[in-house]
Amino acid sequence: MTNSYRNLSDQALIAAYQRGDDEALNELIQRHKDRLYTAIYLLVRDAHLAEDIFQDTFIKIIDTLRADKYMEKGKFLPWAMRIAHNLCVDHFRRARRSPMMHSTEEHDVFNFIRFPGSNAEEEMMTRQSHHYVREMLDQLPPEQREVIILRHYADLSFKEIAALTNVSINTALGRMRYGLINLRKMMLEKQICL
Repeated sequence: MTNSYRNLSDQALIAAYQRGDDEALNELIQRHKDRLYTAIYLLVRDAHLAEDIFQDTFIKIIDTLRADKYMEKGKFLPWAMRIAHNLCVDHFRRARRSPMMHSTEEHDVFNFIRFPGSNAEEEMMTRQSHHYVREMLDQLPPEQREVIILRHYADLSFKEIAALTNVSINTALGRMRYGLINLRKMMLEKQICL
């Protein structure tokens, strides 16, 4: 990938891809893959399932771009997150209709995130902090967990979160507020300092 791609906006990359430049799509994927994958993983809490949904998300994105049906000018990440979120919701609907056995996790999303220049002690502390955050997120009510993930990991605005989850902005803000209050309580109870 050349630096010229890194300087292009998402919209310019999309236009280049639609003109047949596959390298532009590679840059777009690289630019947003970590946020999308992390948000998906935190919603489904299964590395293998998250990888499947992540791939399905980009298949839908590519199909839409190839068919020239992309209408979200300048809003690629929120649009991609809506696709990913909808695929997660679809998965849970299917799972509710036909319960499945869940295997134990062998891989952790935080193992794939690189922290430059950290020593072994810092890496251990980082892994431990991520473990505590995941544990506490799992204890939140699903609506609060979802808003926190979409806000902090997917970097969506409250307006985008409200539209994605079919609630009012005030409801999304309230869920975020109560989710953060609950996280703080858990941190105090367990005397965790992140």
